[in-house]
Amino acid sequence: MQVPSPNTREAASMYGTVVAIFLVILVATLQSSAPPEDPFPYRIPLDPEGSLELSWNVSYAQKTVHFQLLVQELKAGVLFGMSDRGELENADLVVLWTDGHGTYFGDAWSDQRGQIHLDSRQDYQLLRARRTPEGLSLIFKRPFDTCDPKDYLIEDGTVHLVYGVLEEAFRTLEAVNTSGLQTGLQRVQLLKPSIPIPALPADTHTMEIRTPDILIPDQPTTYWCHITELPDGFSRHHIVMYEPIVTKGNEALVHHMEVFQCAPQFETFPQFSGPCDSKMKPGRLDYCRHVLAAWALGAKAFYYPEEAGLAFGGAGSSRFLRLEVHYHNPLKIQGRRDSSGIRLHYTARLRPFDAGIMELGLVYSPVMAIPPRETAFVLTGYCTDKCTQLALPPSGIHIFASQLHTHLTGRKVVTVLVRDGREREIVNRDDHYSTHFQEIRMLKKMVSVRPGDVLVTSCTYNTEDRELATVGGFGILEEMCVNYIHYYPQTQLELCKSTVDPGFLREYFHLVNRFNGEEVCTCPQASVPEQFAAVPWNSFNRDVLRALYGFAPISMHCNKSSAVSFQ
Repeated sequence: MQVPSPNTREAASMYGTVVAIFLVILVATLQSSAPPEDPFPYRIPLDPEGSLELSWNVSYAQKTVHFQLLVQELKAGVLFGMSDRGELENADLVVLWTDGHGTYFGDAWSDQRGQIHLDSRQDYQLLRARRTPEGLSLIFKRPFDTCDPKDYLIEDGTVHLVYGVLEEAFRTLEAVNTSGLQTGLQRVQLLKPSIPIPALPADTHTMEIRTPDILIPDQPTTYWCHITELPDGFSRHHIVMYEPIVTKGNEALVHHMEVFQCAPQFETFPQFSGPCDSKMKPGRLDYCRHVLAAWALGAKAFYYPEEAGLAFGGAGSSRFLRLEVHYHNPLKIQGRRDSSGIRLHYTARLRPFDAGIMELGLVYSPVMAIPPRETAFVLTGYCTDKCTQLALPPSGIHIFASQLHTHLTGRKVVTVLVRDGREREIVNRDDHYSTHFQEIRMLKKMVSVRPGDVLVTSCTYNTEDRELATVGGFGILEEMCVNYIHYYPQTQLELCKSTVDPGFLREYFHLVNRFNGEEVCTCPQASVPEQFAAVPWNSFNRDVLRALYGFAPISMHCNKSSAVSFQ
């Protein structure tokens, strides 16, 4: 396939400006060196049918991402790119298109109306375009940071990828508007950490936790729950690695998966395999919440450090496990069967350290709330120096992975390590966080936490579409702010979180009444959510609440796994 470069006259006539000659619409033969690694280690389907597939690798030395876009059936063109939240407006794009005579490739951007414009700087560089048995393969690269205000800054955390299919030729690229295209989005972590893969022990065994050949429901979103159990007499082992098993052909439908261990205080759990929101689901399954493994689209195998493993089995541990699979089926495809799941790699030869999981952030409490119609309201939870001084061993702990979590209004999450009153390093940060894309992410480097350190977790929320305050809690329309850190050696500390002192919140409601009339019932029988629902959300009440959360004393929860607090 040849992609011609327009001459000066053609470029001027196509784009109406002499600047267009410098836009380097490249010939689709090898223009520069091939990507540093081949094959591309990371791969995801972009669309639900799997007709567009993206593969990539990351060069931290060159600060560049190499992409391979595979188009099974090319029509009149295709666009691919990135945007802040997955919108096709104000997006950073690369476009392959035809005007009916020639075919062109270029770096582009869309404005707030979805109109596409060729970029004056061509930061996407086409390396190769060729036909393969699977379709058209485009290989191109782009720096993390181009210093171009029209380009997306590729950084750690979630990236919202967008795509579109051009079904007819356009005389000019500026004639294309994304609103008239078949489009979609996919979320992924592009900048995977470059860390060595530990060798697995020789005595490693595997166990597959899979759905039992189920029929995927023909609805856009399904969470499927399946209960299984460990063999009788299964002794204590260490999980040293786990990896996804995705049924062939369902790669575009299986969005993410998690394996939970059930609570040990129950001797048995009922067998169940069905939608997690089914009325037939036994209530006891809600006690299966201890995460053993989590995978999301685009992630590869998860390895524990050589010196640590996640313990399961044996005395004091439940034999029952719950697999949860999220199916994303926006086209409502029918008749598709699935046996996807997670393969655990484990060993009976225990490693020097047990790995642990600790919750940081905010307590699930309605006293922490976000006013309605806010674009970026920040709530912060603390794991204080007093708690780490009491609960951590003298040598400290080492964080090697992290899973961030909010509900529907969360937009950003960050956890920072503070030592001696100074911010020392970021544990994990996601400035484009989405509750629809959660995975356990390996850190680029371990973070060591000493007794007396502070861990500060902040979440940014957007409630523009809500009329009432959003309070903290377990419900999906309530909010959370959590970082599940994976660390070693395991300690008794399982939860290190805070909330504002409830007494100061009561003073806030009294203050609202003093300045706004008796709007809020502060009587004992009025719940905190009811009180927040009665607040008139003028700028004064918003600012005072923001200040309260910033400066009022906190109530600290420094808890063991038994839910008993450290003294």
